[in-house]
Amino acid sequence: MDEFWTNSKYFTGPPLRDGMVQEAEALLGYKLPASYIALLQSRNGGTPIRDCFPTTTPTLWAKDHIALSGIRGVGGEWGIDSASLGSIPMIQEWGYPNIGIVIGECPSAGHDAVMLDYSLCGASGEPRVVHVETECSPLQVTFLASNFQSFINGLVSSDVYAAEV
Repeated sequence: MDEFWTNSKYFTGPPLRDGMVQEAEALLGYKLPASYIALLQSRNGGTPIRDCFPTTTPTLWAKDHIALSGIRGVGGEWGIDSASLGSIPMIQEWGYPNIGIVIGECPSAGHDAVMLDYSLCGASGEPRVVHVETECSPLQVTFLASNFQSFINGLVSSDVYAAEV
């Protein structure tokens, strides 16, 4: 997975150790997808090289995609379980729906995010991946992928959209 991440250490947590995933799951109340855990074993969060995901509906970012600044890991300042910057405080501060876990940071720095959505599968199921925008009224939830692995596989380089600017 070395070809997945940029060299930036932003959004990167400490190396995963025994118990970290289980502690995060207990705190958040959701079972994390195996594909998410596998990605974090290569590096515990960070900035992906392929940093955009195509959409079929417009978002505030673009008419045909979202941008992704980082994928949050487990533990540390940027972890999904962080008391100050994790999923729970982000849901509370930014008004994201209480449907799961904030795992992806977008360039707006809070006005939108990528979430694991457990609303259809329950806390132990395989969540779908959605993009949530809080600057819309009503709040906009855009389906991205049926699971985390499909989301990762669907990421594309921002170069694909560079000609549109």
